[in-house]
Amino acid sequence: MRFDIRIEGDLRERMEQEILTAERAVTGGIRAAGSGLKMDWRAQLRGGGLGDRLPRAIRANNYPARGESISAAALVHVKGRHTPEVIDAHDRGTLIRSRDGFWLAIPTAATAKLRGPGNKRITPLGFERKTGLPLRFVYRRGKPSLLVVDQARINRKGRLAKKGGRRRRDGILTGEQTVIAFLLVPQVKLPKRTDLGRDAEKWGNRLAGMIVARWKERG
Repeated sequence: MRFDIRIEGDLRERMEQEILTAERAVTGGIRAAGSGLKMDWRAQLRGGGLGDRLPRAIRANNYPARGESISAAALVHVKGRHTPEVIDAHDRGTLIRSRDGFWLAIPTAATAKLRGPGNKRITPLGFERKTGLPLRFVYRRGKPSLLVVDQARINRKGRLAKKGGRRRRDGILTGEQTVIAFLLVPQVKLPKRTDLGRDAEKWGNRLAGMIVARWKERG
């Protein structure tokens, strides 16, 4: 038995075309998977009730940024100084304790809108410096202790009012009351709101098929 094998056309040219097809298929599949993972992570964060700022911190970088490569890669990451730790805490359901071993001060609805330096969440010390109002400690056995403000006023939105109210003859503003500014707890257990690993595994499993599909389209 005899076989005759012939190669029609320029072998080098056909190999170069096949390499180009491979580069385009791999690069296209990688970029599509990276973009899909980014969008799924953003959707999870929004669905978990984490607002809009954290989802916007999810970014996808492609390597190379332009052109095609058979060694293409995509990096889906979180941008921001402390944002990765915040997202990770909600993804794992982290137990948070005070760094100095004392209390965690949780702002109430009356003070939650106040911001400290760098637009960070207000602290008891920052509250006193910002408002000039002293805080008083109230211990409650078996319940979260409190930091309260005496002779304070609450506006119609339920927040601490800086100024306002009519002053009586005795010098006290009308509508003054003791307002709970912070709840003091030893620790807080964050609920697990996301499962980012699930989406990463899903897109990892899809990647090979996405590359093959693009290869066939250009074959």
